[in-house]
Amino acid sequence: MINMNFFHSDPFYISRESKSRSSIPSFHYHDAYEILYIVSGELHYCIESQPFQLVGGSMLLIRKNDGHRLINPNGAAFERVTLLFKEEFLGGLLTEELSFHPLSAFQSGSGSLRLKGQEQGCVEGIFAKMAAESANGFPESDFYLKILLSELLVFIHRLLNSGRQYMNYSTNRVYQRISHIAHFINHHYDQRLTLEELTGRFHVSPSHLSRTFKESTGFTLIEYVNHVRIKQACHLLKDSNLQVSAIAESVGFENSTHFGRTFKSITGLSPLKFRKNPQADIRP
Repeated sequence: MINMNFFHSDPFYISRESKSRSSIPSFHYHDAYEILYIVSGELHYCIESQPFQLVGGSMLLIRKNDGHRLINPNGAAFERVTLLFKEEFLGGLLTEELSFHPLSAFQSGSGSLRLKGQEQGCVEGIFAKMAAESANGFPESDFYLKILLSELLVFIHRLLNSGRQYMNYSTNRVYQRISHIAHFINHHYDQRLTLEELTGRFHVSPSHLSRTFKESTGFTLIEYVNHVRIKQACHLLKDSNLQVSAIAESVGFENSTHFGRTFKSITGLSPLKFRKNPQADIRP
């Protein structure tokens, strides 16, 4: 069973922590933008269909509502900074006529940047000020945190504007193949998708695909197909008036009963209960 967890985020949150494994090992998403910075160590992240290999000095930008999970099967130690913020925290900065959009770095999707020595020192300094100010809780802290967040977003914008490219995929060939397969699933979830059909299309043995897909994404192949279908079903339940049976068919399920069981096993709610309260945290 997949645990697809949705979290309502605070307007602004920052933490720096050393770990040997993730505190949220399940696949999750939230209603805030996330900037993850790796201080030291090495680990893998999977964002939707893309696996990322991160080392010290890597910065990962994750769009709101993009599902992601940490994959650290060996329990290797790492240190990271996690920054979450909502658009509303930036307030008037998003409505002013600026020469660039403060969230432009997220517009092309989630991605990772590899920072050089001086760049690492710059962002680590900003993060340190953010953490200290957030802990202080002075009346003027939110104002100063907005300034620091703006400084960080300008820094990232200038990096990208100078020609720095996102490292959008792991360089590992196995991860690249898995990314292509996951991309295919993301765009053909409404069709019949079985292990046999996918192995035939991508010319790989069933046992090899099953093993490498699980190692790369943390999902079995069928779990990932169901995740994509149920996430799309959640959008349709919130944003359309289609009947549940029509939604089930449109996302690739052959009958409503199987759809209902799968939906509840992933979200913890029946489709009708989710439709009545789509803002509830999805925590099985």
